[in-house]
Amino acid sequence: MDADEAGTAGDLAATDDMEYERVVVLNPVSGNGDHAEQVRELAAEHSFTILETREEGDAIEFAEQAAENGASMVAAAGGDGTLNEVVRGLVSADALDSVTFGVIPAGTGNNFAGNIGVTSIEHAFEVLERGERRRIDLGTANDRDFINSCVGGLTADASVETDSEQKERLGILAYVVNTLQLMADFDGVPLTVKASSEGEVSWSGDAVFVLVGNGRRFPAKGRTQANMEDGLLNVTIIEEMPAPNLVGEALLQRLFDAESDNVTHLHAPTVDIDIHRDQPVQFSLDGEMGEWDDLTLGVMPRALELPVGSAYEPVPGDQTNDGSGF
Repeated sequence: MDADEAGTAGDLAATDDMEYERVVVLNPVSGNGDHAEQVRELAAEHSFTILETREEGDAIEFAEQAAENGASMVAAAGGDGTLNEVVRGLVSADALDSVTFGVIPAGTGNNFAGNIGVTSIEHAFEVLERGERRRIDLGTANDRDFINSCVGGLTADASVETDSEQKERLGILAYVVNTLQLMADFDGVPLTVKASSEGEVSWSGDAVFVLVGNGRRFPAKGRTQANMEDGLLNVTIIEEMPAPNLVGEALLQRLFDAESDNVTHLHAPTVDIDIHRDQPVQFSLDGEMGEWDDLTLGVMPRALELPVGSAYEPVPGDQTNDGSGF
């Protein structure tokens, strides 16, 4: 089977002897699941080979094999978790210098796609063909990579309780809202955060959340794009507060005010998070969950090439009045 046949058929397996030029790794069940046929049709029109995932980890394998078999562009069609897996596959293939990564928004919130100026599936294919190529930073967390965010303190219960309307409106903060509401008696996690080249302690105490952004920053409303090319991570720490204060979206938005005593903002190329309790803490890397006893986060500066839409800002404008504190 050649690449064109695979693209038409939506072949599910990347084979060692198949040569690739341009590939779309499609998660057909991401978001509300109504995007797959449109992606297939547009991929065929633009001469992309389609590789469809069936289970977790497929996108990593497909991206790795596509890169090793000569692909010059590998695009991810899905939510932020699918994007994360494709990037990890490219990293595993040591292909960041030779392969362009593409973004086709087919998830629920599509936060990263919005941050790089990609507004729809159809627009994504236009950007893949003609969009400006930029090289952006890639975040690292211990042995894992992430492109958008690493968030600590989220729970499975909060993920289950978060509906699509909340995700659309608040993005990753929708999970924060629900976790705060579900965990009104949460004691907080004792942490030490080191975010300086000298390894000095930048913050220490009991935190409800630690939010680390690479592609995004964390205002409660307004444009969420971070500077993706500055070699720095954006860190927001929400401290433990009295239980009655942990309810409601209005409070959450006030929390991100620059003057809040309960929120700390940091910028750094490396961040060490030491957790001072016996149980590991749950972190979400681009929506992919894991548990760690401590994390060392860093940046691979301008490691990932991708086409961006016209709304992407290499240096986002001043947003100090949007509640982010940045």
